[in-house]
Amino acid sequence: MPDSPEELIFDIPVGAGVGTRANADGPPVTPKDSATVILLRDGTAGLEVFLQHRVRGMAFAGGMTVFPGGGVDPRDADASVRWTGPDAAWWGSLFGCAEDGARALVCAAVRETFEECGVLLAGTEETTVTDVTAFAEARQDLLARKVSLAEFLSGAGLTLRADLFRPWAHWVTPAAEPRRYDTRFFLAKLPDGQEADGATSEASSSGWQRPAEALEDARAGKRTLMPPTWITLNELTTFETAEEALAAERTIVRIAPTLVREGDKVRVVLEEL
Repeated sequence: MPDSPEELIFDIPVGAGVGTRANADGPPVTPKDSATVILLRDGTAGLEVFLQHRVRGMAFAGGMTVFPGGGVDPRDADASVRWTGPDAAWWGSLFGCAEDGARALVCAAVRETFEECGVLLAGTEETTVTDVTAFAEARQDLLARKVSLAEFLSGAGLTLRADLFRPWAHWVTPAAEPRRYDTRFFLAKLPDGQEADGATSEASSSGWQRPAEALEDARAGKRTLMPPTWITLNELTTFETAEEALAAERTIVRIAPTLVREGDKVRVVLEEL
């Protein structure tokens, strides 16, 4: 995908990977800030990405195959969070938001990744957590919103590792949708010693897959992808390793898809906002 598209068009077969939703009545809903994490690892056959199949019937993206992520909690902006790596101002300059908003997005990315798949992108300034079993109760407390990320990290003596992330993309849910998100996509590699699990009520199944194979499943109608997921997976097919993907230069632009059904195809028109 070009760095600065004014309009891009993708034709994808109906029923072969892209879900369309009914238009919402009334004026567009204001998008909610959210963070998505594209979690990578080097498998025996090449680069793999962690994917979750969301439970059908969920209010947003039910039945879709997605990357871990979710909405920003107001407490994610807590400036007391222990932090190392690029600061909030740096992230804000890339994602087009104020420093407090950028801090909230990075914290949401760490929190959601831990909540949804048990991967904790934290540690000390020099090391990353390798065994998260001691934090199982804290994970449930985060899910229940009993504690904030800052409270959890402080109590555990941990530091958020912003240096483990890379900015990848910025997508906004189409204006016609009844639920909308202004989502920043982060790229991260699975830390050594950790494992991603499927212990979340939001997913019926989850696991690792090569990007090309996930796209093949979508084309065959075995899974359903939203345009950001489809395009991200397609971009990842060009990399052999996680480190190669993390080293890729990215220019972040805010993109909104419009889905137009034309016969047996869904035309996905991407416009820069």
